[in-house]
Amino acid sequence: MSKIEVNTVEPQCGTTVTVGKCTSTVAVPGAATVTGIATAGTLKSNTHQAADGGNIINQCGTDITLGASGDTVALASGASQSGFGRAGSVDWDTASIKTAGFSGVSGNGYFCNTNGGIFTVTLPAGSAGDIVALADYTRTFNTNNLTVSPDGSEKIGGIAANATLDVNGQSATFVYVDSTEGWINVQETQTSQTGLPPFIVATGGTPCTGAIVCTDYKVHTFTGPGTFCVSRAGGPGGSTTIDYLVVAGGGGATSEFAGGGAGGYRESPGAASGCYTVSPLGTAPAVALPVTVTGYPVVVGGGGPGGSPSPTSGTKGNDSVFTGSSTITSTGGGNGVKNCSGAPGGSGGGASAEVGKTGGVGNTPPVNPAQGTPGGIATATSGCNRGGGGGGGATVAGGNGDISNGGSGGTGATTCITASPTAYAGGGGGGGGTGGSNPCGTGGTGARPTGGSGTTNRGGGGGGVGRPNGTGGSGGSGVVIIRYKFQ
Repeated sequence: MSKIEVNTVEPQCGTTVTVGKCTSTVAVPGAATVTGIATAGTLKSNTHQAADGGNIINQCGTDITLGASGDTVALASGASQSGFGRAGSVDWDTASIKTAGFSGVSGNGYFCNTNGGIFTVTLPAGSAGDIVALADYTRTFNTNNLTVSPDGSEKIGGIAANATLDVNGQSATFVYVDSTEGWINVQETQTSQTGLPPFIVATGGTPCTGAIVCTDYKVHTFTGPGTFCVSRAGGPGGSTTIDYLVVAGGGGATSEFAGGGAGGYRESPGAASGCYTVSPLGTAPAVALPVTVTGYPVVVGGGGPGGSPSPTSGTKGNDSVFTGSSTITSTGGGNGVKNCSGAPGGSGGGASAEVGKTGGVGNTPPVNPAQGTPGGIATATSGCNRGGGGGGGATVAGGNGDISNGGSGGTGATTCITASPTAYAGGGGGGGGTGGSNPCGTGGTGARPTGGSGTTNRGGGGGGVGRPNGTGGSGGSGVVIIRYKFQ
């Protein structure tokens, strides 16, 4: 290999010195330093540093391009960047899920787990362009809120006060703008997507989309026939089952003495949708019902008409049915029968004021838990104003008539399935010199010349009539209510 040693190579003419030729490689030893050479193309090197250890600047113009398309430009371990600014994004901290109060750092995003209780995030002292993001790790911000507090007297959205994140699945990104408005929430979501649609989605009843109760639950009330239409069956971690209340129509009273029995009452335990307070009948072995994507028919039983002056018997109430994964049927209330024992049903009708007459059998056909109770008997053997037995209620049997008074209607059941305590399925009071009442107010009161009717869509029995004959009270219509977690 030949070697030429010179201090300076100059062009013979002009200003260009050419080293090598086309396809040649000009090599510089590893320890050598090249200075004063400007390149009009691309300088390729694994390691490049300005000759003086200072900044790398553009030869002309204002742009410097690092790397090529598809390359990764990486900072060395321990190095940091500055002067690039942020593009409205944060670095999410996935290594430390926050479960208690902490102070945020600009540029970071934090997953906050409030499942164990509420806590506060304090934003840093604001400088224009600072950014902090927060997200609901367990989708529990509604139950346990996350408080966002500005530093000192700084503001959030123009107000020097705390902000609250209170929607399940909520996230928010705060950017500090200036002292006038402080931190402004520039991006927010109020949903949290999971791998499977987690919650039940359904329509039907009144209102058709379901009424929201207790924040996270929907209630569909059917006061007439319809269909509970499930368009999404939910999944693990959300909801997959529904709670129910099915009340049948109450029985009609006779036009002489006997009160009508309440419609059958059936209820799930309530654990599927918020553990609301159920009635004593909302117990095991009753269970919440799983759902699939389909339409579930609903039948709401009407109340039985009362007897007209003759005297005549009342009419049995009609069944209410929810045809779900298991069919829940509540039987119509037993009616009061002229000169006879009360008729069987969800709750039994009361006895007519005749010797040896008994109240109708409740919980017929039998289910567990029982859907109702028997009607009351008549204890008097003579007397124009002697009283008939009261119709049975969901939880208490009908009262007995005596020589002058009708027996009280049996007490119904009270549940909070609609978020407010509401009574259903009380028996109708027996007729007599003084008509029997109904303690829960859903069954009709015994009276002359017309017995009181059971409450509409509460399944109460009709009230009986004392002599002289009148018109027996009609039973109240039933209801079907479905409740489930929707978020």
